[in-house]
Amino acid sequence: MYQIENPILTGFNPDPSLCRVGEDYYIATSTFEWFPGVRIYHSRDLKNWSLVSTPLNTVALLDMKGDPDSGGIWAPCLSYADGKFWLLYTDVKIVDSPWKNGRNFLVTAPSIEGPWSDPIPMGNGGFDPSLFHDTDGRKYYIYRPWGPRHHSNPHNTIVMQEFFANTQKLSPERTTLFTGTPLGYTEGAHIYRREGYYYLLVAEGGTSYEHAVVVLRAKTLAGPYELHPDVSMMTSWHLPENPLQKSGHGSLLETHTGEWYMAYLTSRPLHLPGIPRLAAGGRGYCPLGRETGITRIEWRDGWPYVEGGKHAALTVPGPRMTEQVALGSGAWRTDFDSDRLDPELQTLRIPFDETLGSLTARPGFLRLYGNDSLNSTFTQSTVARRWQHFRFRAETQMAFSPRHFQQSAGLTCYYNSKNWTYCFMDREEDRGRTLKIIQLDHNVAHWHLYDNPIPVPDEVENVWLRVEVDALTYCYRYSFDGENWQTIPLTFEAWKLSDDYIGGRGFFTGAFVGLHCEDISGDGCYADFASFSYQPES
Repeated sequence: MYQIENPILTGFNPDPSLCRVGEDYYIATSTFEWFPGVRIYHSRDLKNWSLVSTPLNTVALLDMKGDPDSGGIWAPCLSYADGKFWLLYTDVKIVDSPWKNGRNFLVTAPSIEGPWSDPIPMGNGGFDPSLFHDTDGRKYYIYRPWGPRHHSNPHNTIVMQEFFANTQKLSPERTTLFTGTPLGYTEGAHIYRREGYYYLLVAEGGTSYEHAVVVLRAKTLAGPYELHPDVSMMTSWHLPENPLQKSGHGSLLETHTGEWYMAYLTSRPLHLPGIPRLAAGGRGYCPLGRETGITRIEWRDGWPYVEGGKHAALTVPGPRMTEQVALGSGAWRTDFDSDRLDPELQTLRIPFDETLGSLTARPGFLRLYGNDSLNSTFTQSTVARRWQHFRFRAETQMAFSPRHFQQSAGLTCYYNSKNWTYCFMDREEDRGRTLKIIQLDHNVAHWHLYDNPIPVPDEVENVWLRVEVDALTYCYRYSFDGENWQTIPLTFEAWKLSDDYIGGRGFFTGAFVGLHCEDISGDGCYADFASFSYQPES
């Protein structure tokens, strides 16, 4: 039996929803304001996963322009029944209000690659929707409602409505299944059926260090449901030293070999020798965001338990199946030699189209057109990928000819529209092209190198930019020939690009590194990027 190493999906990949079709396994994860919406990974062994689908890839399926930070796609649910895939998702439009407001939709497809159907509206009065396909063919829609009564405690209710697939309508009758435990923040509900019982799996405690998986069971679908003997089936709250924290939001699955596993949300604080734990009662910051782990489940007296204890473990035994070939070290590079963006890359809120850029205007280059600045939630020309390691370097080669200070292009480390750094080239009236850095920290701007910017020689056509991340800190470097590198003498805090530092009502994503071009003058400009690479460091 081989060992599975956690997290199985590194970097920002939260709210996993497990699905099996024969001997093929899938996980769908949340993407929030990053486009395309929902990422679906495939595995044959539960250990090695590859991205196979980003289903919400058109505006007809997902229109997020103007969505707030940490709005957009929350907690998708992927299932398979009646010969097709079913995908539920919420597009959250308001997060900073007395209660959040989102729109729920259902799409289906004959294959995981699509084509996906037109979205079916599933109401706006809740979030974390799930679809249960009972053995008699009937279908049920389970979710956490919200509204003006109160968003959180004491109304931690999970409700159910029948869904009629032939008419694509929900029954107006709602059945309350559960009103929560004292942990509160009850959400992320899924229902499973096994040996005469219905099992209701929910997340509680909030999606931070108190996070937990709670399970109940009933003889009938409508209940009444009784709580698990341990109440929480999984949590890391009782073990502050555990390397995997925030464990919760589970999704169960029975393998084709008859074994049970649960995927769950987790985060890795910066637990490194000699580095103090900085936040959340000393538990640390998590710049890689909320990731996905997996654990084995054993059944005792009709109840599921996490093997080895309720905490998340760094390694778990794999199922009884042939181990697949490992997928590599995590190094990545694109030379933009395709007519489509590499699937590791995403944009903010809107699709990559002729408004944002082109992969054919200059073959072998990504051309980004200048649009809104990095603090916009509308038309922003940013193409980025996740941080997946505590130590890495990311690099690009850029050709850019700005005409004034309102035009810029470069490399960004980005958490959300109010928290980022940006190493860029612009043009000053009396100095020509220069390199500078802006930092936005809780929406407070800090201008670096503005008094003494780095001049870019007139004869230089290409500029290479690099960011080097080393656990708690990172810095930018540049080169005018791709060989001789100079370090910009500024150090930035990597831990500030984390849920734990951002706080507030929108802290659900993770750090990205990306390419950006902006023009707030409206004159029109573009930057050409010849390559983009990501190299983990040992």
